[in-house]
Amino acid sequence: MKSGVTDDVEEAGVAEDKVRVYLAATLPMLAQARTAGEVATVTAHAVTPALREWYVEGDEEELEYVAFTRAAQDALRLLHADAGAVRRRVVLSADVPGRSIQPVNGDLGSSEIHLAGPVRLADVAAIHVDDADAETAVAAAAEVVDQAAAGDPDAQFTVDGAEDHELLWYAPSELADVLDL
Repeated sequence: MKSGVTDDVEEAGVAEDKVRVYLAATLPMLAQARTAGEVATVTAHAVTPALREWYVEGDEEELEYVAFTRAAQDALRLLHADAGAVRRRVVLSADVPGRSIQPVNGDLGSSEIHLAGPVRLADVAAIHVDDADAETAVAAAAEVVDQAAAGDPDAQFTVDGAEDHELLWYAPSELADVLDL
């Protein structure tokens, strides 16, 4: 016997666990997302079982910070690929249905996930963007991010310089303001 709205929602498959994911982007990608109403990305980061196993002493907040930081590093790669983009990292925090994500690999410590499709802007919980003061450091890091990932200590030092800049937090309702930065 149904006891009300909750049962109707669960029966319709609407009530399910949401998972916080972190999507790398650039300001031009964010402008496209505003027009489309969704973020067209299939790779993102989240707290995965492999990340939990790698960082067993970390609490949920620390694990989410690791996944967030890796998305910010992916934003550097996107900037490297788009020479015309303003040199500011963008990370979107979104809550998506758990069934729409799949870990990319089981490597110890991996936070990379594959999304079943685009993420609706309505599912974005926060927008994180570098301040203008970070542009020089971010530009330098975008040029060497792949070398840093390959183990080059000088390149890693440059990427760390960008990571010293905290991304600013904006509510999704401030998207137009973010695009005017």
